Amino acid sequence: MTLKLGIPKGSLQEASLQLFRRAGYDITVNPRSYFPSIDDEEISCMLIRAQEMARYVEDGILDAGLTGKDWILENEANVREVADLIYAKATFGKVRWVLAVPESSPCQSAKDLQDKIVATELVKVTQSYLARNGVKAKVEFSWGATEVKPPVLADAIVEITETGSSLRANGLRIVDTVLESNTKFIANHAAWDTVTKRMKMETLVMLLQGAIDASGKVGLMLNVRRADLDGVLAVLPALKRPTISNLSEPDWVAVNTVIEEKTVREIIPRLKAANAQGIVEYPLNKIVM
Repeated sequence: MTLKLGIPKGSLQEASLQLFRRAGYDITVNPRSYFPSIDDEEISCMLIRAQEMARYVEDGILDAGLTGKDWILENEANVREVADLIYAKATFGKVRWVLAVPESSPCQSAKDLQDKIVATELVKVTQSYLARNGVKAKVEFSWGATEVKPPVLADAIVEITETGSSLRANGLRIVDTVLESNTKFIANHAAWDTVTKRMKMETLVMLLQGAIDASGKVGLMLNVRRADLDGVLAVLPALKRPTISNLSEPDWVAVNTVIEEKTVREIIPRLKAANAQGIVEYPLNKIVM
């Protein structure tokens, strides 16, 4: 059994490869090849643009792949949406497709775009959005550099953004959110119904989600006298209940927990004040529940 897996090429590529590394998979990309190597003999990889991924998964050319909810909708693809993987190019969060116009535009809502021109890469989704708002406008496919098209080549655009900084830099303001999207792990229906392939996909998804869950978190280990344990536990905001283990010294225990990395500088001094000793902070690659 070999699982044919699509890795998104383009803006999501590096973030996806880093995610796989944190999940324990080493994927090596040859710049001259669309077939990266992976250190798992049960998986074969192919680099495919996220815009096309759902179509190839639906057709069975790929068993599974990573792509955005936006491109599943745009392709009207009939695929199995196995899991949400909340990460993007720059952040571990969702992205938005927004309707944007020049700062000087009088447009305040979609309804102001009647008979106007809207440029976007997400044509079908934009057409549906305008139809829901009772607007007839010309939606043109944009081959790139969409932000520079208003006001000369288009009256408005529908463009993807994480922070909105690129839109602001190009003198645009956001009028409305057309679609909120995130990366999804998708599967071909026939592949999902194949027991061995489904098991492989479920394991892969579990490890990828664990790597995402570990983002921004660290592990803490410490030792404390049993008499001081309640005071230490009161300081710790645990992902779940901390793990407490007996030590060879019967009056002492070891505590292991996971906390938000940004809280470390506040928590460690409080742990010291609660008589914790031997405090060790360590990085997490993934959290598997």
